[in-house]
Amino acid sequence: MIEANTAEFAMAAVLDLMIGDPRWLPHPVEGVGFLVRRFESFLRRIFPHEQTGGSVLVVIVLFVTLGFTTATLRWGGFPLAVYWIFSCLALRSLDQHAVRVIEALRSGHLNRARDLVGQIVGRDTQGLCESEITRAVFETVAENLSDGIVAPLFFLAVLGIPGMVIYKAINTMDSMIGYKNEHYLRFGWAAARLDDVANYIPARITAGIIVLAAVLLRLRWRSAAATILRDARLQPSPNAGYPEAALAGALGVRLGGLNYYFGHPSQKPFLGDPIYELQWNRFATVRSLMYSVAGFSYLAVGIWLQF
Repeated sequence: MIEANTAEFAMAAVLDLMIGDPRWLPHPVEGVGFLVRRFESFLRRIFPHEQTGGSVLVVIVLFVTLGFTTATLRWGGFPLAVYWIFSCLALRSLDQHAVRVIEALRSGHLNRARDLVGQIVGRDTQGLCESEITRAVFETVAENLSDGIVAPLFFLAVLGIPGMVIYKAINTMDSMIGYKNEHYLRFGWAAARLDDVANYIPARITAGIIVLAAVLLRLRWRSAAATILRDARLQPSPNAGYPEAALAGALGVRLGGLNYYFGHPSQKPFLGDPIYELQWNRFATVRSLMYSVAGFSYLAVGIWLQF
């Protein structure tokens, strides 16, 4: 295991806060995407059993990712260690994407808000009203607090830098081929199940940190804890419901409900109670929660790396 040191982690966290994911810098997600696109059609041809082909694809991507990451770390030292950690964090990117959607709503540009939110969620967005766009933003922020911040940091602490990059590869494969539609239901089975396993602990840690952040921000932390216990397990996903339920309870809003995916309706259980309406002006509070959760996570990992 190639562990990070505190200096490498601190530099990477600062870079993420400063520049996010600049387009000019190569990103691990692009590499994983290239591998998936390169091998998917080939494996579909040689393996008539789709689950087998998809499983082989997962093994190939993970093997290449691990080998390439380990080799570059042994060769590149401090700069590449910083690069790998920085590229696996997504706080600034998550914030920027969410802010763009909220600014479009603030300006009354509903169609632009629909297009922008469609870049960060998997559901159909062209028919969404203002409150549904707001719900989509809040839900994706909650889920990506785990996927983009807490989970990568968890694997950095437990399995070192290669573990962090492997997690990012797993998460990327799930977002590309983990869909529950006819084309990917069987081929993407291994990627989706592996993502469920990888996110099991981080999702629950994220929910707990949201409750802690709600205490700090004087939000409805008791309601957040109660909503996690009552509603988190109702979601079809074994993990997404935990941070979403925590956020819903902390804000006093109701998340979940009817979504459309590729034109097909999907009714998801509700999370939280509609004490307040879902309004875009609550995003300032969501943003405070997001940075508080990140702050607690960075502090915890920074202390862990000292030992």
